[in-house]
Amino acid sequence: VSIMYGCNNFCTYCVVPYTRGREESRPKEGILKEVQSLANHGFKEITLLGQNVNSYETDFPALLSYLHSVEGIERIRFMTSHPKDLSDRLIDAMAELPKVCNHIHLPLQSGSDKILKLMNRGYIYSEYKRKIDKIRDKMPEIGITTDIIVGFPGETEDDLNMTLDALRDVEYDNIYAFKYSKRQDTAADRFDGHLSKGLKEERLSQVMLLQTEITTRKNKGHIGLTVGVLVEGVSEADKSRLTGRTETNRIVNFTGSYELVGKLVNVKIINANLSNLGGMIND
Repeated sequence: VSIMYGCNNFCTYCVVPYTRGREESRPKEGILKEVQSLANHGFKEITLLGQNVNSYETDFPALLSYLHSVEGIERIRFMTSHPKDLSDRLIDAMAELPKVCNHIHLPLQSGSDKILKLMNRGYIYSEYKRKIDKIRDKMPEIGITTDIIVGFPGETEDDLNMTLDALRDVEYDNIYAFKYSKRQDTAADRFDGHLSKGLKEERLSQVMLLQTEITTRKNKGHIGLTVGVLVEGVSEADKSRLTGRTETNRIVNFTGSYELVGKLVNVKIINANLSNLGGMIND
């Protein structure tokens, strides 16, 4: 469910403000009507979308509370949150509203303050980490994911190491990592210090190698736990099994009847790997 369009941030690598224009928020009444219609058609989970949902013009935490009352909707997710606009009120709303999933996607992009400034991100790493600490203080079991860009113009080996240190420091549940690529009409396209394709690929490999170890370890830490799963359908990896997601946005594959699709079930986790958890119905 899109709640807003466009972006006002002008990150130097991004074309969105040029291609989609400035931020425009939808009236909350229209969003509520759409969510109610989805609930009437049997949908159990919604994801609120916006380039920066935190800047929803009539107060994003209040919108979450407003939608929380819709009967039939059992889970509410949202993305993406811009770190500079993540408020204590949003953290409190996430902790206090049971339907809001225990997961947040909070793009870091780089652990280097120099690179963050060149990207025009509007925060430094220590400010970002303080917000992560506040989130985990309120919701210790929350799943946290992020975006990382490597090979931004001017990035040095030291800058890369700061990003690797940030991954070790935060210990994200998962990341989406990308090589910087030029986008016409963006400010970064005109920067000096563009890196070679080979160097960017090498740095991306370092990032992914580290995060693979972190994600696999954190997933295996779920073995023996019983988790709530909203069943989505048949697993693409194994047609004899069902698949769904936990509140923390982990994929779980398990054996069960197709009649469970669309239902919330408890699954005991018995194995785990980099990409998913495996389990059995826990009656």
